[in-house]
Amino acid sequence: MSKIKIVTDSSCTMEAETVKKLGIHVIALSVMVDGVIYANDENLPGEKFMEMMAHSKALPKTSQPPIGEFAELYDKLGQDGSKIISIHMTEALSGTVNAARQAAQLSQADVTVIDSDFTDQGLSFQVIRAAQLANEGASLEEIVAEVEKVKKNTKLYIGISNLDNLVKGGRISRVAGMLSSIFNMKVVMELLNTELIVETKGRGVKTFNKWFSEFKNELQSLPVKAIGISHAEGLEITQGFKEALQEAFPDIHIPLLHTNPVIATHAGKGAFAIMFYTD
Repeated sequence: MSKIKIVTDSSCTMEAETVKKLGIHVIALSVMVDGVIYANDENLPGEKFMEMMAHSKALPKTSQPPIGEFAELYDKLGQDGSKIISIHMTEALSGTVNAARQAAQLSQADVTVIDSDFTDQGLSFQVIRAAQLANEGASLEEIVAEVEKVKKNTKLYIGISNLDNLVKGGRISRVAGMLSSIFNMKVVMELLNTELIVETKGRGVKTFNKWFSEFKNELQSLPVKAIGISHAEGLEITQGFKEALQEAFPDIHIPLLHTNPVIATHAGKGAFAIMFYTD
């Protein structure tokens, strides 16, 4: 029986020990800061990137891996006859999954490419589950079916503390950004069907705390399988969220991680995301 190997991209926020333990292969996106291109890999942790972004002259630009890099990795992993499942961030945010699809056509390996419809730890839920099943000897069909189930049952909420980066990236109007700064506006959105839908908005951090209280109460009534919390220099508020969720779900390991540069570029300083999936 051929082995199945799992590939993802560096927008997938995971604990380093999980990547190593499960043998997950991560292909790096890149980020350009003031004309210099950096690989979004372990040599550019989120904390270091936030400092670079704070001092940059313009908003950093992110880009997908070249098709050739994908094809080279697929060929290398498939040399021993292994099949490959390549799971990537939503097409709504990046062309990475399309680059993977094109590379799969060029590669000599047997590659199945999946658009996760998510990113960050929302993407990691699918990647980790796929890798677990691959290590247990599950078939390609079994793994793909389980990934689709996890995708269907995943929710991702993102809190934005400052809309400056969204304005600079052209995702909202400059007027909206100016108003948010003046009134200290905070926004919580859900990534739903690959679109960001405003869940709640208001002034000050109390907006986040009120939303979280209602969110936690609702979550406790669900058959939760996994929870992840990510932030972009938002550790102070997310630490409290983690403690509250850990108390509510003592049997679930809840990673609290700094997000990667690709996500931090768009979300901006102080942003956070809470993701989970249910049975």
